[in-house]
Amino acid sequence: MKHVHFLGICGTAMGAVASAMARKGYVVTGTDANVYPPMSTFLESEGISISQGYKPDNIPDGTDLVVIGNAMSRGNAEVETVLEKNYRYMSLPETMKEFFLWGKQNYVVTGTHGKTTTSSMLAWLMQDNGLNPGFMIGGIARNLGRGGNFTDSDYCVLEGDEYDTAFFDKRSKFLHYLPKVVIINNIEMDHADIYANVEEIKLSFKRLLRVVPKDGVVYINADCPNCADVREHAAAELRMVKVVSVGMGEHADLRITNIAHRTDGCDFTLDGEPYSIPMVGDFNIRNAAMATCAARFAGLTPDQIRASLATFEGVARRQEIRGTVHGVTVVDDFAHHPTAIKQAVQGLRQRFPKSRLWVLFDPRSNTTIRNLFQKELAESLATADFAVLSPVENHKRVAPENRLDEARLCADITAAGTTCYLGTGVDDIVAHVVAHVHPGDVLLVMSNGGFGGIHGKLLSALAQ
Repeated sequence: MKHVHFLGICGTAMGAVASAMARKGYVVTGTDANVYPPMSTFLESEGISISQGYKPDNIPDGTDLVVIGNAMSRGNAEVETVLEKNYRYMSLPETMKEFFLWGKQNYVVTGTHGKTTTSSMLAWLMQDNGLNPGFMIGGIARNLGRGGNFTDSDYCVLEGDEYDTAFFDKRSKFLHYLPKVVIINNIEMDHADIYANVEEIKLSFKRLLRVVPKDGVVYINADCPNCADVREHAAAELRMVKVVSVGMGEHADLRITNIAHRTDGCDFTLDGEPYSIPMVGDFNIRNAAMATCAARFAGLTPDQIRASLATFEGVARRQEIRGTVHGVTVVDDFAHHPTAIKQAVQGLRQRFPKSRLWVLFDPRSNTTIRNLFQKELAESLATADFAVLSPVENHKRVAPENRLDEARLCADITAAGTTCYLGTGVDDIVAHVVAHVHPGDVLLVMSNGGFGGIHGKLLSALAQ
């Protein structure tokens, strides 16, 4: 096997594995509908050729394997070509399992929020202390320089997603990952396009715990009610699986205490050991605590962990400052779930305590374009001083009775005391914001997509 072609290559996980395959010596090509930085530039720097727009002739002659991303569906021109010509194909998780995961000690980081940051921290703790882990992370950690890198080490750190695997495999992705260690950061309703309720999501996590070996361990959020239900299931039915709860409440097996917030980071104590991180927010303390527990299981000492946490540089698109012009700071964040939005705002309040905070929100995920979180989105966005909403792109993906009502969302945010503006598009939003910002303001841009390149457009308009 020499040539591997990826369908949906610019997805964060797909791009990471495509890069890892290229570094193993395979010829890698790929296609995506939307090709934009940072993933597109990262893949190009890895020598991977990308085509934009799905066409049958994008699949090169002699392709040995086609990796089909979970955003692909029947009717896609290249998917149909794969089926008609009977190419060998796999899902992304299957590809990872077959090429990289057998025989490894796989540390699988899961949960609705914090997966990317926690898995990046854990991979860095291992790498900085000589364990040379492989990793596959749905983002690009600054310390690591890439999202995927599979090594000869016994250790592999994986961001484990509960989303389904592919159009031909509806199991959760993380069920393919052969876990030795599992972290469950939290469990909330999400992915409304495939899960009817949170009980179905919890069922996937319960299934994941069924494949943890008796010499492995599960670290679970002690302060999350849905996690408690999963732990009770493990205690009742999976008695060989070791489950350790980690949290801030008194009932936690390992308790996070002595929390202190600074504008440039946080301090906390875990299991009697003090740690500091150069990141803000209680959510990042939880992420660091989970990474610390897993690193201790891998044999690292508290002193080693302390030193490495202090040098962790974060992840692209996680409260990433894109620039400051005339005193106005533009921050990029991947947050799109109501809980993540609220946490992002709280974190920036600690980082910029004297600033007026704007949130520019792009509802484009399969959950946020629905009215499932109509009330919760309003509550989260109203924690900022100003809210600006982008119109839903391609709202026809959802039946009219299930669609997010953007006008109502804007009205509810305003009623809660936060000034809200519903834009007609990116250029309109940029014009509105630039006309009303003051020096010292912070603009928090939140989207799980490219948001029309709004970050650069804001910085350019502010400069003018």
